[in-house]
Amino acid sequence: MTPLRIWLVGIGTVGRWLVRTLDAQAERLADRYGVAVTVVGLANARDGFVYDENGLDLPSVLALASAGGSITELPGVRRWSSSIEGLRATEADLLVEVTASPSSDGEPGLAHMREALGRAIPVVTSNKWPVALDGVELAALARKQGVAFRAESTVMSGTPLLRALADGLAGATPVALRGLLNATANFMLGRMEAGASYEDALAEAQSAGLAEPDPAADVEGYDTVAKVMILSALVFGRQLRPEQVACRGITDITRSEIEQVASDGARLKHVATLEFSEPDGRGDVSARVQPEPVPGDDPLAGIEGTTNAAVCRANPVGEVTIIGPGAGPELAGQGVLSDAIDVARSLARG
Repeated sequence: MTPLRIWLVGIGTVGRWLVRTLDAQAERLADRYGVAVTVVGLANARDGFVYDENGLDLPSVLALASAGGSITELPGVRRWSSSIEGLRATEADLLVEVTASPSSDGEPGLAHMREALGRAIPVVTSNKWPVALDGVELAALARKQGVAFRAESTVMSGTPLLRALADGLAGATPVALRGLLNATANFMLGRMEAGASYEDALAEAQSAGLAEPDPAADVEGYDTVAKVMILSALVFGRQLRPEQVACRGITDITRSEIEQVASDGARLKHVATLEFSEPDGRGDVSARVQPEPVPGDDPLAGIEGTTNAAVCRANPVGEVTIIGPGAGPELAGQGVLSDAIDVARSLARG
């Protein structure tokens, strides 16, 4: 049995899902994967960081979260006013970072990850913007320290895309990638193709819980820009800045544009594209996120609703297509849990 003592930074929807799952499925995780997980540190922006080296009581954590209470009310814990202070003062086997840092600087998530990796502690995260802004640096730091850095849930939620491309195609040279990486945009374009107005499609997406009250990250393309930057960093090995990703959202798509694409036998999709300037995987990397006509025989043409897909071209393999669900805290949590199990297995192998 491999003990895994974790810091869990962030107890929003993904963090709570993880706490519930770790509590309810502890026996199954131990029996099937040989992993005994103990949450020793817990943090959020409001309450700071709490720690118990013997493990926090997860049912009490869930009860406090449901009641809107403070994690500082947990009995017998040590407390710090900020996550970074708590991380610096305590020990764990793994940092699970599931906050949502902003696109401006990726903080405080970026500082949390640097702190752990700098001490040779593996990191698992669903926090997009720190990885988007500094993914190359974080991956290099992890390699230097000989520890894992996993970010599967940052792109396509629980669908195993990053690991498949970075590890499953190890030795191959990625040349280009095209994908539908935002479930909200794909859902809305499908509804608009069926005749709905942009406003009605957005209202339906919000009613279904796919779009936030402020949907800008999805409909303006910013969420997909982050995912393109993550793929560039972790699969292509190239760091991009946000301004290097040409971006057009779906807010200004007209009825005539959709009808013209349909009359040409194609479908209008919000496509993310990465490609090297040289066909052998060298040169500059160009990136764009924009509505594009997709021919009917393209693998992306049949992707409907909240499903995501990515088509990666790599030498000498050719094209590899990965399709799966791409939205929801449960899926993001599953991706984080899968990464954590993978890290535990690596630790067990030494």
